[in-house]
Amino acid sequence: MSDAIVTVQHLGHTYLPGTPLESVALRDAHLTVARGEIAALIGTSGAGKSTLAHFTNGLLRPTEWGRVTILGQDLAAPELDPAALRRRVGLVFQYPHQQLFERYVGDDVAYGPRQLGLSGDALRERVRWAMEAVGLPFEAFRDRQTFSLSGGEMRRAALAGVLAMRPELLVLDEATTGLDPQGRREVHALLRRLRDEEGVTVLLISNDMDEVAEVAERVTVLHEGHTVLAGTAHDVFAQHAALAGAGLTLPTVGAIVRALAQEGITVPGRPITVCEAEEALWRTLHS
Repeated sequence: MSDAIVTVQHLGHTYLPGTPLESVALRDAHLTVARGEIAALIGTSGAGKSTLAHFTNGLLRPTEWGRVTILGQDLAAPELDPAALRRRVGLVFQYPHQQLFERYVGDDVAYGPRQLGLSGDALRERVRWAMEAVGLPFEAFRDRQTFSLSGGEMRRAALAGVLAMRPELLVLDEATTGLDPQGRREVHALLRRLRDEEGVTVLLISNDMDEVAEVAERVTVLHEGHTVLAGTAHDVFAQHAALAGAGLTLPTVGAIVRALAQEGITVPGRPITVCEAEEALWRTLHS
């Protein structure tokens, strides 16, 4: 893929090698993300998704085998500046309390852009934009104590802190877990807006197949550290047996469509979202 900004090839990684606590996280992982797309990385718990996410901004670098290239930079190159890479790649952790540290929400969101040299009105407007984008009204939340927030609010604050850096690549590790359905829809709309209006590339790591079907254009499946499937969302979710072998289920709509097919009722177009199913049924009824 010529416009890829994330390329992972044959990547392996072992935690605490040579010790009694040795744990192999990645065995032969592959991942490609094209500029300007929303891609998803899926797999069961322990598949290696979070480990692979940590390679996208240089928190981990190849030391065993394989190659990782992010935004044209080889992560194994000795001259790589990880700090410079992290200014271009925003990683939202699975657990927001690992990312939040300032006493007040506004200060936490401001930390990254302040390190970039922003101050005064420019800093204030950047923080306002990021907070409003994730559904935390600036005036209401800027002086709230960070660790008094609810779990969903903490997730939003962690996302705001990353967005405030204006990253080229945004990586979200289970970033919508704990949000109510409306909150998830708002985050999904934000991801589309960031892609369409800001040119941000998104890599979504999720165990929620409905979420992946709703927002992702391409999907990569990890199983026990191996990449076992990759392709468009429709192509991947058509591989029922392979998904089951990786411990994954179909999105709700995909499962319903498959059940209907087994009863002799064909829904055209392989829909995997509610909107796609509605359109397919409408065309069928009016054909």
